[in-house]
Amino acid sequence: MKAQLKDLVQTPLPTEHGEFILHYYSNTIDKKEHVALVKGDVANRENVPVRIHSECFTGDVLGSRRCDCGEQLAMAMQLINEAGYGVLIYLRQEGRGIGLLKKLQAYNLQDKGMDTVDANIHLGHLADEREYSIAALMLEDLHVKSIQLMTNNPKKIDELKKLGIKVVGRIPVEVVAHDDNVDYLKTKAEKMAHMLFEPKK
Repeated sequence: MKAQLKDLVQTPLPTEHGEFILHYYSNTIDKKEHVALVKGDVANRENVPVRIHSECFTGDVLGSRRCDCGEQLAMAMQLINEAGYGVLIYLRQEGRGIGLLKKLQAYNLQDKGMDTVDANIHLGHLADEREYSIAALMLEDLHVKSIQLMTNNPKKIDELKKLGIKVVGRIPVEVVAHDDNVDYLKTKAEKMAHMLFEPKK
């Protein structure tokens, strides 16, 4: 049976980073509540700035300094607002897909000396279990023709291309490192090939 996705509700959402239209999607793949924040007219448009952001309760909501997620979310919304058009897809795949409980357990392992990758593996998971098929379906539903992906993660670009999304460029979302997250960021760069700490062009 073919996976189905439906845009059930669209509503204006004023934020500190500008006004967006919030799209609420239902789906038959994981039955989670994924949403898209859309700025401007993106239908049939090329080179649309797009951020695909995976849920991070601790970073996005509580402002945790253990990661860069909340800062990336704010930066993406600001950049899209400044561009005047774009899409931010918010996927409900907490902790790189392992869920909040396992993510918090991984935090404790990190405090004992493991990095984020080794902690996930110790808990019986992959370093990154996220997948982007729902994001691809949402972009298709919004009739976006091609995108400038806001990411530091080359794997995300590759995965979207495999799903048929035309990725024509990358917009970095690198935030300033600090004492609480510098080791986390170094692990993403060294073990997950994230494009961080690169010389500015």
